[in-house]
Amino acid sequence: MRRPPLLLTVAALLAGGLTSCRYAFVPAVPRPIEVTLTPRVTGASLERSGASLVVKAQVTGRFEPAYLKVQWFDGSRPLGEDSVYLDATQPTTSFTLDAPDKGAYRAILSLGGVVLRQVELYEVQP
Repeated sequence: MRRPPLLLTVAALLAGGLTSCRYAFVPAVPRPIEVTLTPRVTGASLERSGASLVVKAQVTGRFEPAYLKVQWFDGSRPLGEDSVYLDATQPTTSFTLDAPDKGAYRAILSLGGVVLRQVELYEVQP
């Protein structure tokens, strides 16, 4: 049985390609992954101090200087809001609200329009 010379030539070329050295497409050392973490509010607390409520907060992580805003609520009723400008040199702040009556208080903290944390103080049932 005779095989055509073209078929033998193609088979020889393919066999030669299979045995030769090839470049591995996966790099031996992968590029480092760059991770950008969003800022976080850590150490936030809502406490009563006499007839006032005090929120203390610290922003950690990389962030552009922006306003840290607090919104105060008693249950679902809004009580007010306040803000302070924070940057990397001053990442810690505190807010005070006059609240002589006991209540179910919440404070929502947001940085640059993004809500980061909610702290609560329940002196009565909500």
